[in-house]
Amino acid sequence: MDSNVLEGSSRLWNLTFGYIKTMSVKCALDLGIPEAINNNGQPMTLSQLHSVLLLPQSKKSHLSRLMRLLTHVGFFIEKSAGEFTESAFDLTAQSRLVTQNNEPTNMLPFVRCALDNKWLKSSLCMGDWFMQDSQQIPFEFENGGTIWEVASREPEVNKMLNEAMISNSCLFKDTIIKNGDVIFKGIESLVDVGGGKGSMAELIATNFPHVRCAVLDLPHVVSDSPNDGIVKFVSGDMFNYIPPADAVLLKWILHDWNNEACIRILRRCKDAIPSKEAGGKVIVLDAVVGLTSATISEEPQLLLDVVMMTLTEGQERDENEWKCLFKEAGFSSYKIMPTIGFMSVIEVYP
Repeated sequence: MDSNVLEGSSRLWNLTFGYIKTMSVKCALDLGIPEAINNNGQPMTLSQLHSVLLLPQSKKSHLSRLMRLLTHVGFFIEKSAGEFTESAFDLTAQSRLVTQNNEPTNMLPFVRCALDNKWLKSSLCMGDWFMQDSQQIPFEFENGGTIWEVASREPEVNKMLNEAMISNSCLFKDTIIKNGDVIFKGIESLVDVGGGKGSMAELIATNFPHVRCAVLDLPHVVSDSPNDGIVKFVSGDMFNYIPPADAVLLKWILHDWNNEACIRILRRCKDAIPSKEAGGKVIVLDAVVGLTSATISEEPQLLLDVVMMTLTEGQERDENEWKCLFKEAGFSSYKIMPTIGFMSVIEVYP
């Protein structure tokens, strides 16, 4: 058989069954395998894992097969027997990120949310969705409303989303602290739009005490948030009003919305801040497609773009697309600052 056919078929198999990698990671989290290894403080053999996880004896050989795949894809690492009677499994940089006590970079709530059935089933109907001339997105087809509508009526979904966004903030913490003297120079007040429970605003207020921070979010998000701390919580809708501040922070907000909605949000931001000469600016934390850190590929950005297509009206944008949005919303200029993996910091000036 032609070598091109063989290579093509192999790649096709990988694409066809690639979802098994994702489901195997979900299975490992459901079973608590990363947590078990982390709590053990050293690599664990298959026998030890089987015992600690309290699995039926009939599942030991199946556990071996699961660990073999997850080792192959780099989620775990297998270490030779050495002092052990059999080889043992240890955490890698990937699996360590989903252990509960791995602060400040615990991404377990974010990954659990992303792998929840409410999100996953939206991707299964993409083909049918493309064939229909409808304004609804796949998530709406499957769940009877947008993410925000479902979250407002289902407390567990709201809780899951809030915890996921808090978890995701860890991607930005080091960069915000490292570059904060530049980002927040001359800034005395900041409002974090869609800032959820205020984890990012609290980080900023703690590390840069000269910045008074507030969070604007929907009523069901901030209704039980205390207002006696270093962050003030404001209930409202960013499409209608954003409280005045020297700077507005939009962390992973604009990629949820189509261009028209983004322009409306940005115009509200522009109304809320002073002129560029007076130090006013919008700080956007989002992906710039094609722009990544040196060791990070573009693939996560492209994957996330299709995820946004199934879950929201939004998209991931390249620099030219961002530039067009800023110009249409009436901003004069922008500056892309340090990249964080596949994400970037963009300062936008009125």
